Amino acid sequence: MDAHIDDDEPLQLPSDTLQLLVDFKAEQEVQKKHFESLKAKAEDDFTNKDAKLSMDVFSEDWQASQFWYTDETARILAEQLMDGASSESSIAVVSAPSVYIALRNLLSDKPDTTRPTVKLLEYDRRFEVLGTDFVYYNFENPLELPAELKNQFDRIICDPPFLSEDCQTKTALSVRYLAKSWTDGKDGLRFISCTGERVGETIAKLYSKIAVKTTSFEPQHSKGLSNEFRCYANFECPSWTWS
Repeated sequence: MDAHIDDDEPLQLPSDTLQLLVDFKAEQEVQKKHFESLKAKAEDDFTNKDAKLSMDVFSEDWQASQFWYTDETARILAEQLMDGASSESSIAVVSAPSVYIALRNLLSDKPDTTRPTVKLLEYDRRFEVLGTDFVYYNFENPLELPAELKNQFDRIICDPPFLSEDCQTKTALSVRYLAKSWTDGKDGLRFISCTGERVGETIAKLYSKIAVKTTSFEPQHSKGLSNEFRCYANFECPSWTWS
């Protein structure tokens, strides 16, 4: 005879599972409080161009395909965007906030008169704490961008949130909108895309006009990533060669 089960008896999680849930909720609460505190003094910190910033306060949301780079990877990418840049340069960072943070930290050591313009185009509104550097961006609406950003950037990096051809194509439309020119070479667009290996052919097709190729550099993520990830660019540098 089956044991009688009381429908009114509350279900209980195993103690170890319950503890994991409690720890997760506690961590979320700590991060939330930390972020709210940060937001409250954003004018003094994130809008202070001389302040050193960190991604630690921004927790990743895997459901939104958020995977931050390691500090070293973000720094390497930022350095390549900065190479040869001047106060007349403009850098667009599309869906790669950890690279933006690395850029800001590099720029904090430079005189105001030599700093390029930097904009972060990002879906996550938590980054509104960056002030005027933040531009809300949804790849589903690739051309819904401020008119003043059209054809303004000579350096662009993007990390499309999804590997689908649709996402890659729409992101490319945004890049084309932002780009000051659509040529490569010394006076052309300096471009980087970090995304999955399996969309390499799509990247080559979308950016053929600016001669984007697969590089030897493999971006690393702070919490790892199951997909094979690659860096594509239209230039070689001390950090990578074309493979």
